Amino acid sequence: MRKSTSKKSTLSGAISRRAFLQSSTMLTGAFVVGAPAIVRGQNLNDKLNIAIIGVGGRGTGNLGGVQGGNNITVLCDVSQEPLDKFSQHFKEARLEKDFRKVYDHPDDFDAVVVSTAEHTHAFATLPALQLGKHVYCEKPLTHGIWEAREIQKAAAANPKVATQMGIQIHAEKNYRRVVELIQTGAIGSVKEVHVWVSRAWGWHASKEDFDAAKDIVFVQEFPEGETDIPEGFDWNLWLGPAPERPYHEVYFPGPKWYRWWDFGSGTMSDLGSHYIDLPFWALELDHPQTIEASGPPPHPHLAPASMQATYEYAAKGERGPLSLTWYQGVNKPQIWQDGGIPKWDDGILFIGDKGMLLSNYGKHELLPKKDFRGFEPPEPFIPDSIGHYKEWLQACKTGEPTTCNFAYGGKLTEANHLGNVAYRLDKKLEWDPVSLSCPNAPEADALIKRAYRAPWELA
Repeated sequence: MRKSTSKKSTLSGAISRRAFLQSSTMLTGAFVVGAPAIVRGQNLNDKLNIAIIGVGGRGTGNLGGVQGGNNITVLCDVSQEPLDKFSQHFKEARLEKDFRKVYDHPDDFDAVVVSTAEHTHAFATLPALQLGKHVYCEKPLTHGIWEAREIQKAAAANPKVATQMGIQIHAEKNYRRVVELIQTGAIGSVKEVHVWVSRAWGWHASKEDFDAAKDIVFVQEFPEGETDIPEGFDWNLWLGPAPERPYHEVYFPGPKWYRWWDFGSGTMSDLGSHYIDLPFWALELDHPQTIEASGPPPHPHLAPASMQATYEYAAKGERGPLSLTWYQGVNKPQIWQDGGIPKWDDGILFIGDKGMLLSNYGKHELLPKKDFRGFEPPEPFIPDSIGHYKEWLQACKTGEPTTCNFAYGGKLTEANHLGNVAYRLDKKLEWDPVSLSCPNAPEADALIKRAYRAPWELA
């Protein structure tokens, strides 16, 4: 299995730019060895042939991110409307509704962008890896833990493919400066991390949840009956491996599906991909030892608007053991509630033995401020990214590493899904990352690896 993209160093000392570049090249995955013959040896001005699976919603943004200077040769979506729209711009592209048919003619493309709903990510991604095609996949990488491990194994088995999971914020400068501060010991040894987001999209178990939802309010229960299927939309294809049910407008279009367990995993694995990414990177996290979650009584069909989950991580290298707690919706860390830190709506708080570091997407602060007057940050040693999409495109053409490859994104996805498993079982879990099981909770098996609707199988 390929190693994480994070820098291999002590957490208490500075590291040279040269040492970082050497270590990051080794750790970002074996695919740096090469790329498929169709692009290997080409220069950055050559064009890739790209298949876009999922054109509407996030697919539109991802299409915009990769199209510049490349050929869009296949467009695939279960809805006719976005196919009609984008076929006007890419007149030579092959059009498909079923992503399985995209792979019937693999010579049409060098790389694939997957932007389907979460429950079909693995099904659209695995064939590309098996064919040696480069893959960009929206976050979270998969709908479940077993799927994430299968995708990691497939990527490792074909080291020539360039992979990237959609964690766009990973490419921004603020996260890089935070990683440098943590890894050079600015706040000492980190013992606790608290990560919170105020998004409350899900099952509203309280009036506070409902009020916090603001822009999106979902129905509360499993719908009865059905509504008319939108014209040109293939509901059966969209369902894919999920349990069969009549179409209802509460599921589609996105982000409505996002909070239903059969299709998505709620805020935990969605925004967790962006926010937990920062401590995952800075502290070189991978597999937790235990996970414990709390929130409203688990709903059989719906992810919660508000909940929290605590992960315990063992010591690693020169980093000691630590806990990471995730909060969503109205849940917030106690230090936030007590006014001990600025009350940002969303944030990541690192607590060390020499101080604290508070960050969000665009800014960070060392706290208490009085203790860091005159503090000089380390000289930047993590190079600026050329851009999240550009990283992947360049990797496809040259074999250079990406920072959110499937080895890294897969482990992050596994950890985030474990928070939901602990919440749904209402039990503190012990985690065995080798067997993908919870020794103290065999009932977790059904959530780690879900059953698929026939004839769908991931193989």
